[in-house]
Amino acid sequence: MERTEAELITAVLAGDAASFEPLVQKYSPRVFATARRYARRDSEVEDIAQEVWLKAFDKLKSFRGEAPFEHWLMRMTVRTCYDFLRGHQRNRESSFSELSEPEDDWLERFAIAPDSVSHSADAAKLLVARVLEKLSPEARLVITLLEIEDRSVKEIAELTGWSAPLVKVRAFRARSEMKKILARMTKEKYL
Repeated sequence: MERTEAELITAVLAGDAASFEPLVQKYSPRVFATARRYARRDSEVEDIAQEVWLKAFDKLKSFRGEAPFEHWLMRMTVRTCYDFLRGHQRNRESSFSELSEPEDDWLERFAIAPDSVSHSADAAKLLVARVLEKLSPEARLVITLLEIEDRSVKEIAELTGWSAPLVKVRAFRARSEMKKILARMTKEKYL
């Protein structure tokens, strides 16, 4: 007979560490998918996931059961990803001259007529990924949660521990930061 999450958690807290394994198996795909949004290399994704599971095991006694285990775990996952971004901030001063031909072509069309460029172009997606890598950790986190994962301000506040007004301010600043990066890329291309 399969045990419930509450029974598994109770068993782990009573000293049965093996009861944690079914939770890891059940939620690992979600943890890995979330980590993959913040890290590019497989080794980094694995490091984040491992850190999440270590923290979850160590802090399991703080799980009160007021919300589902999955919500508690995903808050921990997002915060671990944020810590990763702060600790491994990308070199944001690198040159944009290494753009691929499709990215370069998309950027050129965007510079000429921003409103006429297709939103679904693969080159645009690659370019957005490059821009995201240049963002500060806070900006990258809020844009990923708000625009890519399509989460509400309230959800982001719960996941990050920030207030709703702070989420809105950081989203505004992140969009502004993205515009500046894109403008710098366009300017560098034509200089």
